[in-house]
Amino acid sequence: MTTSLIFAPLVGWPVILGLGLLAVVLLAVAVWRGLPGWAIRGLALAALLAALANPALQDEERANLSDIVLLVVDESASQGLGDRAEQTAAAVAAVEAEVAGLPNTELRIHRVADGAEDAGTLALTALAEALAEEPRARVAGAILITDGQVHDLGLVPDLPAPLQVLLTGREADWDRRIVVKNAPAFAIIGEEFKLDLRIEDVGAPPAAAEVELTISIDAEPPATYAVPLNEDLELPVTLPHGGANVIQFSVALLQAS
Repeated sequence: MTTSLIFAPLVGWPVILGLGLLAVVLLAVAVWRGLPGWAIRGLALAALLAALANPALQDEERANLSDIVLLVVDESASQGLGDRAEQTAAAVAAVEAEVAGLPNTELRIHRVADGAEDAGTLALTALAEALAEEPRARVAGAILITDGQVHDLGLVPDLPAPLQVLLTGREADWDRRIVVKNAPAFAIIGEEFKLDLRIEDVGAPPAAAEVELTISIDAEPPATYAVPLNEDLELPVTLPHGGANVIQFSVALLQAS
C-alpha cells in the first residue's frame, strides 16, 4: 500500500498563486510596520489557501499486471500438407514452454482456419481481433505460426510490440494453384465460350513446361488438355443445360521420382 498527497483545488491554480502572493505582501507590510498579531493572520491566510487547494491523502494498493504474449496458429487447409501439422504442434508446445518459463507472463492462443467463402487464410485479421481483446499496454509480443500462405497481408494491425513469424514446411516445398481470371455470369446453352484461367507454381517446383488440366461439367465426360504453366490461358467450354452448372478443374498429380 502506498500513501500520497493529492490536490483537487476548488479554484484554478493561478488564482491560488495570486492570493498567495498577495498574502505574502500583506504579511511583509505587517512585519515592517510592527503590527501586532501578524503571525496569527499569516496562519489564517495559510489555512485559507490550503482549504482552496483542497488537499487529501490517497491510499493505493497496487499489484503488477502480467505481460501478455499473443500466439496465432494457422490451421488452414494448406497446413495439413506433408508434416506441417506436426511441425505446428511442436512449435506451439515450444512456445508454451518458453512463455511458461518467463516470470509474470501469460500466453493467449488463437487458432484460425480457412476463411468463409474461399476468403483464404485470414491470419492477420485473427491477430487484430486477438489484439482488440487485450489491454495494449500489457501486450509484450505476438507470434504467428503459419506456412506463409496468408491472404490478408494488407490488414497488418498497429502492433504495440514485436511480431515474430514461425514458418512451417520445408525449403523444397512448393505450391501449385489454378486461378480463374474471368468466369462469365451466363452463357448460351450449346455454344462455346472462353474461360480465362492460369496455372501458377509458387516456390521451387520441379522443372516442367506444361501440365495436364482436366475440366468436367456436372456429369459430362471430362476433357483433358496439355497446357503451359504460368501463362494466361483461354479454354473452350460449352454448357450442356440451363440453370446452375458445376465446372470442376483439376491438374495431374506430380509423380514422385
